[in-house]
Amino acid sequence: MAYYHENKPFFLFFSLFLSIMAIANAFSSCNTHEIGSVVPTTPLVKFLVRVQESALQTFGPKNFDPKLYVDFSLKFNLSKTESAFDELPRSVDGSISVKDLEGFIGTYFEGAGDDLGDANPPDFVPEPEGFLPAVENPTVRSWALEVHSLWKNLSRKVSGEVSEHPDLHTLLPLPGSVIIPGSRFREVYYWDSYWVIRGLLASKMCDTAKGIVNNLISLIDKYGYVLNGARAYYTNRSQPPLLSSMVSEIYKRTLDMEFARSSLPALLKEYQFWNSDIHKVIIHDAQASSDHTLNRYYARWNKPRPESTTLDKHSASNISNDLERQKFYQEVASTAESGWDFSTRWMRNHSDFTTISTTLILPVDLNVFLLKMELDITYLAKIVGDSKQAESFLKASKERKRAIDSVFWNPKMGQWLDYWLNDTTCQQYQTVEVSNQNQNVFASNFVPLWIESYYSDVFLVEKVMKSLGSSGLVCRAGIATSLTRSGEQWLLVNKTHMSFMFFIYGLLLNKHLTSRDFPNGWAPLQHMIVEGLARSGIEEARSMAQEIAISWIRTNYGAYKKTGVMHEKYDVEKCGEYGGGGEYTPQTGFGWSNGVVLAFLEEFGWPQALPIDCQ
Repeated sequence: MAYYHENKPFFLFFSLFLSIMAIANAFSSCNTHEIGSVVPTTPLVKFLVRVQESALQTFGPKNFDPKLYVDFSLKFNLSKTESAFDELPRSVDGSISVKDLEGFIGTYFEGAGDDLGDANPPDFVPEPEGFLPAVENPTVRSWALEVHSLWKNLSRKVSGEVSEHPDLHTLLPLPGSVIIPGSRFREVYYWDSYWVIRGLLASKMCDTAKGIVNNLISLIDKYGYVLNGARAYYTNRSQPPLLSSMVSEIYKRTLDMEFARSSLPALLKEYQFWNSDIHKVIIHDAQASSDHTLNRYYARWNKPRPESTTLDKHSASNISNDLERQKFYQEVASTAESGWDFSTRWMRNHSDFTTISTTLILPVDLNVFLLKMELDITYLAKIVGDSKQAESFLKASKERKRAIDSVFWNPKMGQWLDYWLNDTTCQQYQTVEVSNQNQNVFASNFVPLWIESYYSDVFLVEKVMKSLGSSGLVCRAGIATSLTRSGEQWLLVNKTHMSFMFFIYGLLLNKHLTSRDFPNGWAPLQHMIVEGLARSGIEEARSMAQEIAISWIRTNYGAYKKTGVMHEKYDVEKCGEYGGGGEYTPQTGFGWSNGVVLAFLEEFGWPQALPIDCQ
């Protein structure tokens, strides 16, 4: 203490020097008007985008799915295929006849998904021992076993051809079998996999769950992060970082020390990616005289997304400035990185899709996921005996919680609110302004309840539970994603600059672009909020959680009985109705919906006398 007192001026100077250097480093990476590095795409992806655009011109917009064309694989090498495509007869406007394009596709392409084969999970049994013991109602139990059986339907193995001839495929090779979401989503996806794994654990399929994690780790080994999905056109972005949560859940079920130990290096590498300069923003809290580091979504891309090129080009059709158009494309890709593609949550003007500004938002849920990653790594590092790493990440988690409390928490609303950055010359260093909080209500405002740092605080849970109950989000059939009905025509379509066909395409697109807004409900958000309430230890909170879970299970069951399939999203206003909207038709299968239903039934069971039909 005496030494510190005698040298106090030195220590004050040194602390000031470190603070100035931190700010200087933040300013050195300031870059508002430039997008930064862009991940290059492959020649095959570029060519398939050309085919996609020609297909829209030839086949028209009705039931057109742009992703189909970039999922094709080649029967011959790219040079031969591209030459044959260039030689196809074209009319004056450059279009190809239906007959010629259909003939070309049949001759030169394998079907989308043909480079994936069915797989038989070795740990699947029709009725696992100890499966959902608290489900007493025979009708519910029978249906739960049907949902369980869907894991076989969604299980795939990447063909060996993909590894042998990667230049012919946009699908990426993976070491093990995968569980796909379903329908047009023919490949593994990052954040979907967490809820797939929760369902697999309820189905006692721990080996399959570990295999999914190992596949995702293989992507980190090659690219430095988990891709949005296992396709060559997804290398420019990731998705919400939940790999550490997958590893932790599997370890808690299996106590497999080697699995935890072997997974940890990949988690550390992924953490570095999410804390790189492009994702990191320093927020100065003047009141507390401290700086907080928080994170945002930021895709390294400035072109139309290959899987949706025709859609993105149309959306940008009224943006004349090249740099502004590139920035718009980056914002669209960054929104896809968020998993919330698309929602008014990311738009400055809810009636104008071109105001999407995801890179200017610090999202509550992303920073909660990163806090959970820090806590998961702390937990796993302790387990494997790496006390130094555990201590480092525990410190990081405490710092992030302080940042979340300072920047996102709104005590008046009893919610955590997204924070809009000022669009200044330096986005990477800003001062907290309460007015920058997004006052709109989204389900993401309640996601912090999911982690123990918040659900263990009794006073806080009671306040947030009251806020959730009065928010308008909790509906008859689950939790809505937002309160905004955004199914209008967003963009001003200029007929004089578009063919009639593209005008109609624009109307179809604009009417249904936001799939994340009211009245749609999504399985992940139901699960995170319900699980947080249930784990709080507060009887009233668990009761609320159970009511929401019962409503969600009923709507899944009702839609399944009507349609024979599980759906990607549901209409929370109407029990038994699946959701709509978005840039593609509603999908079925469906990985995360299956997983959440099984996880809810595992957590809450289903009493003998409780009806399952919509009430």
